[in-house]
Amino acid sequence: MNLKKFSNNIIQKKSLIFLLAICFVSCTTSVKKEEHEPQNDTTAPLHALQPDYPTPYGVKSATDIKTTLDRVYSFLETNTASKLIDSKTNKEITNIENLSETTIFETGAFRLTSYEWGVTYAGMLAVAEATGDKKYADYTNKRLQIFSDIAPFYTKQLANNPEFSSPIKQSLKPHALDDAGAICAAMIKAKRNGLDAELQPLINNFIDYISNKQFRLPDGTLARNRPQPNTLWLDDLFMGVPALAQMGKLTGDVKYYDDAVKQVRQFSERMFNSENGLYMHGWVQAMEEHPQFHWARANGWAVMTLVELLEVLPKEHEGYNDVLKQLQAHIKGLVKYQDGTGFWHQLIDRNDTYLETSATAIYTYAISRAINRGYIDKMVYSPIALLAWNAVSTKVNTKGQVEGTCVGTGMGFDPAFYYYRPINVYAAHGYGPVLLAGAEIISLLKHNEFEINDSSLQLKIKN
Repeated sequence: MNLKKFSNNIIQKKSLIFLLAICFVSCTTSVKKEEHEPQNDTTAPLHALQPDYPTPYGVKSATDIKTTLDRVYSFLETNTASKLIDSKTNKEITNIENLSETTIFETGAFRLTSYEWGVTYAGMLAVAEATGDKKYADYTNKRLQIFSDIAPFYTKQLANNPEFSSPIKQSLKPHALDDAGAICAAMIKAKRNGLDAELQPLINNFIDYISNKQFRLPDGTLARNRPQPNTLWLDDLFMGVPALAQMGKLTGDVKYYDDAVKQVRQFSERMFNSENGLYMHGWVQAMEEHPQFHWARANGWAVMTLVELLEVLPKEHEGYNDVLKQLQAHIKGLVKYQDGTGFWHQLIDRNDTYLETSATAIYTYAISRAINRGYIDKMVYSPIALLAWNAVSTKVNTKGQVEGTCVGTGMGFDPAFYYYRPINVYAAHGYGPVLLAGAEIISLLKHNEFEINDSSLQLKIKN
């Protein structure tokens, strides 16, 4: 082979390889540069970028909501008593004649006679109405039927011996509004919805306690003597007023409506801050100043009270417009503090407190109910309610437990008390509100359409 020719071939090949390498590097650099070129206003529609929402954004379908509620139902049906047993033999009692001092409810995770369960009974009835699913109403009716069946026996026994043990002693001998109001309201709702059980003696007993035996201030405002004498608890609006309102509807007696409206007025005069649209949790008569801790769940009980009262209060009642205006003012105040996640904080106006589920669920229910009844502007408030439901739904775990709920809470006058209250999936306060919220959101979706318009959730206006 000619050596010179061989050398030229080698040089040509090396040159070709070098040129290919340069081309490869150049092309690769160009691709990489293009891949990592930051998007700007001329290269991409930035307004259409997908935000990194911490909770789902948009509208969940009624089917999705029902699926969430079904998980809650399954958990509660499994974990709450539905029958009586003899604590000595651990056998079910099916004959009322076999009731005794050793009769108890079967073991469950929640107390069937607590005010929280009064809310749950009402929530189950609401879901049944919104979805047509009978099992929810059956949950409530089955348990209230037990109350009805055994009340005569234990009423007689307790009259003879006040220390006689009874699984419904708290209901037969109430010692606080917590023992009476929410259960009473649920019983009246069940009765009005067609439950054929002898609940009237229990209802009358509850109302007698609320109207005549609960401690009140001289002007008739429902009050307690704890933690200080002559103390108003915002919670007591809910523990008293809805039962009075339902009794007014059941009997037609205006005195119950009058008392309910009086409570709203007198609590609001003392405890509602018209500047921020929030209620303080507690008011003590002897205090020269009244510290304002805007605890979320107590504000929830207040706003729920207002929608529950308006549901049955005759429009011609002289207090109707006052209650309506109070509801509108409170909702306007609440929505200013909704977190970007859709939740509200444990202390509403302190965003370094934790995000709390039960209050958020109650606000979801109350705002949705107010929209559905025409009390507030649906174009303004619907997106707020739907975002709140999306937040709440993230707290229903796969077992159907409601997470992020503050446990039972007394009254405090320092921030640490509220900041560090524990949360627990067995805090009963979360379950009824979630059921009520889901039911009302389903109703909202039945009568309205929504769309994503310019990336935001909007009420769809029909032409």
